[in-house]
Amino acid sequence: MYIHLGANTIVLKRDILGIFDLDTATVSRHTRKYLAEAEKQGDVVNVTYELPKSFIVCRDETRPSGRRVYISQLASTTLRTRAM
Repeated sequence: MYIHLGANTIVLKRDILGIFDLDTATVSRHTRKYLAEAEKQGDVVNVTYELPKSFIVCRDETRPSGRRVYISQLASTTLRTRAM
């Protein structure tokens, strides 16, 4: 099954490792460090032109890091509902 993340971006449900709320998750310095490192490695894809509300960590074997991080305008609760 596919999950729509916004802006014509879809991912396989089985590849999603985590869905996180940007407002609450980025309070932790560990999360901020993780996102900064992912961006530095080119693993971050911004799928919105609006205010971002969530980020989704997905498995991606085509990347050297094995991950892809999507920044989405959709709320994490909306994405979790779609994933169920």
